[in-house]
Amino acid sequence: MSAEYQVNGQIAVITLNNPPVNGLGHATRSAIVDGMKQALHNDAVKAIIITGAGKAFSGGADIKEFNSPKAMAEPTLHTVINVVEGSSKPVIAAIHSVCMGGGLELALGCNYRIASAGAQIALPEVKLGILPGAGGTQRLPRVLGLEMALNMIVSGTAVASEKLAKTALFNEMAEGDLMQAAMAFAEKVADVRPLPRVRDMKVDYPNYEAYLQFSRNTVRAMSGPFPAPLKCVEAVAAAVTKKFDDGIKFERSLFLDLVQTNESKALRHAFFGERAASKLPDVPEDTPVRPIKSVAVIGAGTMGGGIAMNFANAGIPVKILEMKQEALDKGLATIRKNYENTMKKGKLTPEKFEQRVGLITGTLSYDEIGQADIVIEAVFEDMGVKEQVFKKLDEVMKPGAILASNTSTLDVDKIAAFTKRPQDVIGTHFFSPANVMKLLEIVRGKLTAKDVLATVMGLSKKIKKTGVVSGVCDGFIGNRMIEQYSRQAGFLLEEGCTPEQVDKAVEKLGFAMGPFRMGDLAGNDIGWYIRKRRYVEKPQITYSKTADLLCEMGRFGQKTGAGWYDYKPGDRKAYSSSVVNEMIVKHSADLGIERRKISDQEIVERLIYALVNEAAHILEEGIATRASDIDMVYLTGYGFPLHTGGPMFYADTVGLQNVVMSMQKYAKGRHGDAWTPAPLLARLAAEGKTFN
Repeated sequence: MSAEYQVNGQIAVITLNNPPVNGLGHATRSAIVDGMKQALHNDAVKAIIITGAGKAFSGGADIKEFNSPKAMAEPTLHTVINVVEGSSKPVIAAIHSVCMGGGLELALGCNYRIASAGAQIALPEVKLGILPGAGGTQRLPRVLGLEMALNMIVSGTAVASEKLAKTALFNEMAEGDLMQAAMAFAEKVADVRPLPRVRDMKVDYPNYEAYLQFSRNTVRAMSGPFPAPLKCVEAVAAAVTKKFDDGIKFERSLFLDLVQTNESKALRHAFFGERAASKLPDVPEDTPVRPIKSVAVIGAGTMGGGIAMNFANAGIPVKILEMKQEALDKGLATIRKNYENTMKKGKLTPEKFEQRVGLITGTLSYDEIGQADIVIEAVFEDMGVKEQVFKKLDEVMKPGAILASNTSTLDVDKIAAFTKRPQDVIGTHFFSPANVMKLLEIVRGKLTAKDVLATVMGLSKKIKKTGVVSGVCDGFIGNRMIEQYSRQAGFLLEEGCTPEQVDKAVEKLGFAMGPFRMGDLAGNDIGWYIRKRRYVEKPQITYSKTADLLCEMGRFGQKTGAGWYDYKPGDRKAYSSSVVNEMIVKHSADLGIERRKISDQEIVERLIYALVNEAAHILEEGIATRASDIDMVYLTGYGFPLHTGGPMFYADTVGLQNVVMSMQKYAKGRHGDAWTPAPLLARLAAEGKTFN
């Protein structure tokens, strides 16, 4: 059922009922219009209440209908609001819990609004690269005033209803039961005429031109590559400068323009991609999960400490195991300092600080972690070390405990084989800093039980991570792809680039940082260690030796004060290094390569298409479930620019035929073997199809 219609005495009640958030899908919109018609044709009905069942008034558009014909089918939300606003009987919106997007626009079309405290009020469309398209930019300024409405629409942030209690948005705040208060209010206004309408109100703001110009300048400076925030300002400006009907038309034209932009398509892709990542074709949503009431972490280093903080933040007690008291004390002190810094910034109350620090305790004994529901090891990335740890965990952990490895490249099936319970073993690859980065790669071994997978997927949400499932392969999704990206970055240095030029080219596109600044931050010695292993395991793969030469100079990055760049004490800014640039030029000469001028376009194409091609192999092998999962890995874990939607979406936008043509061109250069299109990529390009 999408909306229920009832009559209580003289009051008709239309209750939206489309769980979980009463999205305004086609069936719900139709039911509202039907309910309005029934109420208007019934002479006994004097007033109409619109409310929502369950845990929301309405969260807005029904996301299940996005990009489908149903989204635009009559009655559209515009039509629904026109029916409500044109009612000859008073319509009261009874608002609770969640009133966002189209839900708020519907409420603004009502004659009156009554709300319970704690309801979240928002027009969040800007977060999908669009603007409110059903009158929100025209009506909200009329009830909240220009400044407050503009801030809400441009930021998309939710505001608690009680903070808006004194504005014209709400005629009354309900004390106690919302529906009782709404019924009493409806009786009170049943005979009031003329009916108040938000559209008839004026936006009063002295010297609005100066304020709007200030807003344009501020938003332009802060919105980066996204066009929607500035268009929001223009739409809100129309509420002041145009007649209401003209303002609505103007809002609609801006909305339709934004829907077609690549930036909005990318944001919507990321929105749906995040939701899709938690769904696995062979793991039903009702798969029973194991209770997780306590966690153990092996290793109190940077990674182990960061992992522990995630669980403490979610209110789950954690025990950290170390081999030496000194290492344990240092780890616990670092965690405390991290929380103190957050508290100093005003992002953590002293009570929460004490609570979180109190949830993390240390131990030197494996026997003390045996009763934990899940144990995550964050020890050195070496199979011999992992073997010792997992054999010990197999001895001490209680039956049914989940044994997780924070490995970033190693074979999870091999790790599982060190135990007598491979079904309980899973990979949980956190990204550094683990208490900040959103991505959690969840690595599914060939024997990992479905309930273990479902439990860890649910846990990722609880600790506010985007969990993406990967199959077992060297480097999983993210690091397997980044290896090809890093190889191309190295070849670009040999052929004529400097680290700054490569970094600036991708940072201009919107990357958080280029490959060389990223290497300096992570530690160049980590890549060196992995390459040494590769030289033995995969001698057929070629690498530029520049990174090895850099490490031989002891330049491991920020931690040593020198990497691809120079660093000053206490300053994380990367300064160009003449020593490194001279080493690169000399290395090119030693190889007999004549250095050439390389365009930013070539840099960007080679780096991104190397990612895309490896990702196509990953998809074909079934390591990733879907292309959007790969995009989520890169958007949430590798600083890939959000406005491009991730590497696969970016390739779709460029056109896969164009990607393959560029690859064929690069195949004629040095290291052309790196540019053989993956079979999946070649096939999709030939068929004129996309990844997503």
